[in-house]
Amino acid sequence: MAEKLSAEEKLARVRHSMAHVMAEAVLEMFPTAQIAIGPSIENGFYYDFELPRQLLNEDLEEITEKMKEIINSDKEFIRSEVTREEAREKFKDQKYKLELLDAIDEKEVVSLYNQGNFTDLCRGPHVNSTKELKSDSFKLMSIAGAYWRGKESNPMLTRIYGTAWTNKKDLRLYLEKLEEIEKRDHRRLGKELDLFSIHEEAGPGLVYWHPKGARIRLAIEAFWRDEHYSNGYEMVYTPHVGKSWLWETSGHLDFYKESMYPEMVMDKANYYAKPMNCPFHIMIYNNKKHSYRELPCRWAELGTVYRYEKAGALHGLLRVRGFTQDDAHLIVTPEQMDSEIETVLKFSLHMLHSFGFEDIKAYLSTKPEKSVGEVERWDAATLALKKAIEKEGLEYEVDEGGGAFYGPKIDLKIKDAVGRQWQLSTVQFDFNLPDRFDMTFVDKDGVEKRPYMIHRALLGSIERFFGVLVEHYAGAFPPWLSPEQVRVIPINDSCFEYCKELEMKLRKEKFRVSVDLSSNHFKAKIKEAQQEKIPYMIVVGNREVESKEMSVRLRTGKQENWGDYATFVSKLHNIIDTKQIEL
Repeated sequence: MAEKLSAEEKLARVRHSMAHVMAEAVLEMFPTAQIAIGPSIENGFYYDFELPRQLLNEDLEEITEKMKEIINSDKEFIRSEVTREEAREKFKDQKYKLELLDAIDEKEVVSLYNQGNFTDLCRGPHVNSTKELKSDSFKLMSIAGAYWRGKESNPMLTRIYGTAWTNKKDLRLYLEKLEEIEKRDHRRLGKELDLFSIHEEAGPGLVYWHPKGARIRLAIEAFWRDEHYSNGYEMVYTPHVGKSWLWETSGHLDFYKESMYPEMVMDKANYYAKPMNCPFHIMIYNNKKHSYRELPCRWAELGTVYRYEKAGALHGLLRVRGFTQDDAHLIVTPEQMDSEIETVLKFSLHMLHSFGFEDIKAYLSTKPEKSVGEVERWDAATLALKKAIEKEGLEYEVDEGGGAFYGPKIDLKIKDAVGRQWQLSTVQFDFNLPDRFDMTFVDKDGVEKRPYMIHRALLGSIERFFGVLVEHYAGAFPPWLSPEQVRVIPINDSCFEYCKELEMKLRKEKFRVSVDLSSNHFKAKIKEAQQEKIPYMIVVGNREVESKEMSVRLRTGKQENWGDYATFVSKLHNIIDTKQIEL
């Protein structure tokens, strides 16, 4: 009876099998190559090799042609089980395979897969034959370097990435999606729209916000602060460095030191740049005794932290070394836990919706094997998180054992305009820090008790969130976020004075506006404003000067008449104040 497979399982087999086909093709080109591993991955596959020379992009064409020949030759994938001695003899000239063989548990069966002239140490499964693969439904994508087994102390191997699908149409759709993603790359758009820069010579992973990028950041932060005050939070500000005992007490020096910036010695004491804000907020809490009547404490901070990410992991704004967390810590009594979790989850969703994200999924991570805190507290906290998710009607998955050692959590992931998933908000219980820092409150019975602590971030970090926004909107931000909301464009020189007066009046209305007084033709001015993705252009000619009518051109190219000045101002205020996503 034929094995019943899901579409995902079939695709995984196709991709894994394609990795073997690629390895066979590479060995035909380089008979002395050392082969490492070749798994299927999301959207494709890869294989790692130690080659006699550096691989060039043009080599991918030759490998592709050899792969097509192998596919069309209808080679059967044959599985065999062998002894360790037989496998060792088979791969006696392949050092990486021998290392992998040594890592296989003694109780586990050693299996090989063969197709034609190629045999690999592999658990499988695979397709039955290369004829089930499609020579027009795969593409080799790129060449990269990869340390053997992911360790920097190991040799650097050559990794070839490919994508494979069950039909030509799916391959085409995937490649079109990649083209769209490339157009939206926040690094490219950040440069084109003059939003930010990163200067390797001055410090990798550190972001320089340009005036236009700063405008957007200020709009995000102003909204963030206003919404926090409206939701019962208070703002705090804390230092950028702290003495080592803070990180010893919190446990970061034991578990996180490799990701912290090196210590600084001052006044015969060791200091560290803060990798997170939690110990500083606890210092504020422990500055005095607290009654149960004061709880919950909701303290938020746009706190800049520093983490020593590996150079190879840095990626534009999405992975940096200095970033600003939209951080908050909620300090609650056990009785307040359920309602506080419901409130903070609702707040998280409101914030994400306000930025135009509607497709949101929750992930609930539960108690891992190694953890701190009583089982009863874990159970109660996990139940509170689960109930809050279900009350909001969110789709969710449970990640059993995926919580941190100090508490369960909810992560919220959004889908962007091209269907990619991004983790943004997180709500995290912590049974560790209240104990480590001896946090207490005086309860109704006059007895000092331990509060619960909840870490919470809504946007994640300003830098990463900004990068996601740039790619989601492809740089064409909603009017309330646009660094420049209105561009006044005179048709001829005689309109300059009126345009300057209009600019000043609109600035007094708190709109972000400029007037183009360059010598360019007005059509060139419109094209430039559209390239800069400015939402609204007011085109002013002699007729508009006389009538005082507002002729508005949208960045989409659509032309509209918004009536007189007062009507224009009223309509634009409404669009911006209500955070409308569309123009």
